[in-house]
Order: sequence, then C-alpha cells, then structure tokens
Amino acid sequence: MACGSPPVMSDAEDRPLIAVFNGPNLNMLGLREPALYGTATLDDVEQLCAETGDRLGLAIDFRQTNGEGELVSWVQECRGRAAGIVLNPAGYTTTSVALMDALLATDLPAIEVHITNIHRREAFRAHSYVSRAAVGVICGLGIQGYALALEAMATLIGDETA
Repeated sequence: MACGSPPVMSDAEDRPLIAVFNGPNLNMLGLREPALYGTATLDDVEQLCAETGDRLGLAIDFRQTNGEGELVSWVQECRGRAAGIVLNPAGYTTTSVALMDALLATDLPAIEVHITNIHRREAFRAHSYVSRAAVGVICGLGIQGYALALEAMATLIGDETA
C-alpha cells in the first residue's frame, strides 16, 4: 500500500505527520448513545491522539467533518504531506467508494478505526469499503483504538525508513 519513500515530515520539529480524520456524527461523542460509544468526547479523543503522538514522536493533524466531500478532499491533501492516515470513517464506512478511492490514491498507509465493534452490530455495519484501502482495522476497543492505531502507524512508517 505505502510507497517506499521516507515519511513526510511536518513543520513541527521534523516529526512525521499523521492525519487523524473523523467522519460524520463523531462530533457528538459523549452525547450520542453513550451506552454504545461511551462518555468520552471528541476533544478527549483529540487529547489522547496528541499525547500519544508526542510520546511516539509524531505530529498529529486531527480533524472531524460531517461532509463526505470534505473528508475525501482532506485525504487527497495527505499525498506528499503526511506519512500516514488514521481514519474513523463512521457512517461513510459502508457507503463511500469515493473515500476508498481517495485513500488508495494517496499511496499512504491507512489504519481504519471504529470505537465500537462493527462486527457485533447490525449486519450492514460489518461491510467496509474503507477496509479495502487500509493496512489494518482496529474496532471495538473504544477511544483507545486511536492510540493503538498511532502506535501501529509509528511502527509502519518506521519500518519504511529502516
């Protein structure tokens, strides 16, 4: 999936840049179905990603959108700018061929993250177009899945530069 070139460095202390993008309704974390998604907010997720990134020597570009086109544009902008992408596509998981195509076009390692275990939910949620473009998928581990994805990404991009 990823090309053999070294990871793109961010302007922040020459650390590899990892895009952490979030799809629709994730701005409602902590309010939306807390029995299912927990009480952590998107701000909590962003803080977790920032802390994990600092520990791993990664710069983090953390964003959320409810718009598919905006998410696709963000992914496309990663080509030549980021070393990898961590993505919670949320509702676009099961519907967005455009998002899958954008991920494939970046030629970057991508890790798909879901807060819940999509395979234990409604059958339609188990299908993911995004998974076809991802090197790995982490689901069902709550917001800790983001930290695990960043740890895996640090290993992936570290292996590319070795």
